[in-house]
Amino acid sequence: NLSFVSSPRVLSLRECKGSAFFFASVLIRRGTQAMSQLLSSPLMAASYSPFTSHRFLSSSSSVLVAGGGLAVKRHGLASKPVRTVNLSVKSRQTDYFEKQRFGDSSSSSQNGEGGPARFYVGHSIYKGKAALTVEPRAPEFVSLDSGAFKLSKDGFLLLQFAPAAGVRQYDWSKKQVFSLSVSEIGTLVSLGPRESCEFFHDPNKGKSDEGKVRKVLKVEPLPDGSGHFFNLSVQNKLLNVDENIYIPVTRAEFAVLTSAFNFVLPYLIGWHAFANSIKPEEANRTSNASPNYGGDYEWNR
Repeated sequence: NLSFVSSPRVLSLRECKGSAFFFASVLIRRGTQAMSQLLSSPLMAASYSPFTSHRFLSSSSSVLVAGGGLAVKRHGLASKPVRTVNLSVKSRQTDYFEKQRFGDSSSSSQNGEGGPARFYVGHSIYKGKAALTVEPRAPEFVSLDSGAFKLSKDGFLLLQFAPAAGVRQYDWSKKQVFSLSVSEIGTLVSLGPRESCEFFHDPNKGKSDEGKVRKVLKVEPLPDGSGHFFNLSVQNKLLNVDENIYIPVTRAEFAVLTSAFNFVLPYLIGWHAFANSIKPEEANRTSNASPNYGGDYEWNR
């Protein structure tokens, strides 16, 4: 801030003009130096453009007016004001606090070590005499010498049956499990309201203990047509176990299961990995390299 003290001596018009010109030049020079220092800072250097200096973003808290916009007035005489230039500095502090408040989604799908996060999901049905939990299991891939991956084993759905141990209590230490293959999942999702199906498993099939463990899963319609019975029978001669666990599943609960089964089925056979790896330019290059590649050859014969 500049303040001027009037002199008792009366200045001539020429002296007034000379003084006004001198102070105006000092203010312009200082304003130019301040603007140069501001523009040379890292924050302003990243956003400054000589062609757009008169239209800076206005979402900041600091404004500088160039010295050319100041007017000096003394004894009723003032220098002619020039066009002002508004400069603004945008702070990244707001963005930081927004991320702290709402969370940064860029790191939500990574674990603490920086790798992809793992997710465990399942769906449970609780009834008076038993509980049923369904969990998906991912397919397995093997790496090839070319660097590609090939499906080695389909995924499956793991069904876990636990008998009731009290009111809303279940003994998961006595649970019995049954794995649904891809084809068995297809049978379940296509099951009608009055239809039933049965699956038989021998975990030791083809081994020396074949026939000593027998698992049978039956899915039958309820008498009133309101849903299905899931009945798992397990006979294990190795552990001297003979257990039968059943649980009624309503029509709505069965609809939830079949909807989830339909959604996860392509992932269990690994088709999601293939779909995510498709690149148009590579697909065209492969087709051009081998004219017998793909379904076009069948239709053009």
